[in-house]
Amino acid sequence: MADFRILRAWGAVLTLLGLAVGCTSAPDFTPKPKGYNRIDLPPHAYQQLAPGHPYTFKYSRSAKILRDSSYLAQPHWINIYYPQLHANVQITYADLKRSKQLSNKLLEDARKLTSKHQIKATAIDESTLKTPNGMRVSVFELQGDVPSQFQFYTTDSTQHFFRGALYFRTATANDSLAPVIDYVKKDIIELLNTLKYQ
Repeated sequence: MADFRILRAWGAVLTLLGLAVGCTSAPDFTPKPKGYNRIDLPPHAYQQLAPGHPYTFKYSRSAKILRDSSYLAQPHWINIYYPQLHANVQITYADLKRSKQLSNKLLEDARKLTSKHQIKATAIDESTLKTPNGMRVSVFELQGDVPSQFQFYTTDSTQHFFRGALYFRTATANDSLAPVIDYVKKDIIELLNTLKYQ
């Protein structure tokens, strides 16, 4: 009979302990908002493009100049590559002195290359900049998940045609790349403001 009372007492203790543990409220779970990796951007600093091209400009010290290795590449086509940001500004150049009709064709091609992004672009803003050197530059800012977010070209219609486009070597959505896009755009504006033909 004494054993039965001890078992009953232990049963009551275990029941009370179970109720105490079961009645404690679990902390509320609140999902965290979607976040993106932190991107540390280097300070803006510039250097002069090395000689050897019919143009010169200042570009970011965080970037490397690479020769365009595509099969379509012509002399003086280069890439301004940002290894840390996986960004690439493709520069193309044409000497117009050989053909007067080439200027119109290149202008048409530049507009076609921009308009190809209309399928995915939510907006394409076009503006014209005037550089300190007196050049007029057509600039296209593309919004949405497009492969190229910033494009530009400038020409004097008789001797030089200079075009560029910003690309990222990543599949990350453009809204998460916004700080990097703005960073590289500032570098491109510096490039355009210091662009001179040799």
